[in-house]
Amino acid sequence: FTNIFRKEYAIVNVAALEALEGDSFTPESLMKLGVIHKLKDGLKILGSGELKRKISVHAHIFSKSASEKIQAAGGTVEILGASKN
Repeated sequence: FTNIFRKEYAIVNVAALEALEGDSFTPESLMKLGVIHKLKDGLKILGSGELKRKISVHAHIFSKSASEKIQAAGGTVEILGASKN
């Protein structure tokens, strides 16, 4: 059985964002930096690793731990493609 509705995301950990230069990250900027090679159905940020600086991240999905770590460091998370009601 192959689920035709399955979504595949490009995955980036918080630790990878910590190692990068800059303080604002979007799927396009991560592709230019070579962190992700194919966007697939979107960008998903996972909470593996430590974050010690304030960053702004724009992605399609955030894990709960990634969102908490980014906000605890004083940064902001923005979910792309979310309806604003």
